[in-house]
Amino acid sequence: MNQMKITCKAELVNDGFVRNSVASFVMSKNPTIDEIVEIKTMVSEAFTNAIIHGYNGETDREVSIEATLDEDTLCLIIEDQGCGIDDIEQASTPLFSTKPGDEHAGMGLSIIEALSDEFEILSSKQQGTKLTITKTLKKKHGQ
Repeated sequence: MNQMKITCKAELVNDGFVRNSVASFVMSKNPTIDEIVEIKTMVSEAFTNAIIHGYNGETDREVSIEATLDEDTLCLIIEDQGCGIDDIEQASTPLFSTKPGDEHAGMGLSIIEALSDEFEILSSKQQGTKLTITKTLKKKHGQ
């Protein structure tokens, strides 16, 4: 089993670094291009949601991203210590957004759920949100 953890400032400029770090981390398993795109998308959606919704854009906060790779299974834990989610079921509904006036489509959690094999949200009011995302990588012929 291999593991990595990144903690960085809750700034949108760090999104590319976080996405590419996790993508590089899984390269030893020779993932498909589609898997890389899906992993980057899930990480980006989770990271930006933490900043925009968890911290309401407060850049003096931090987001942690932990990745564990065991055989062909990637487990991601993305966590903030922000305001928490009032209603997880409602927040997971496609097109729902707590910021409807902004340019946010309200699809972040739905996208993560669609691209993952397992997805769990734990959230406490004023204590933060923890997303646990599991994705099994396809085995290529000859591996």
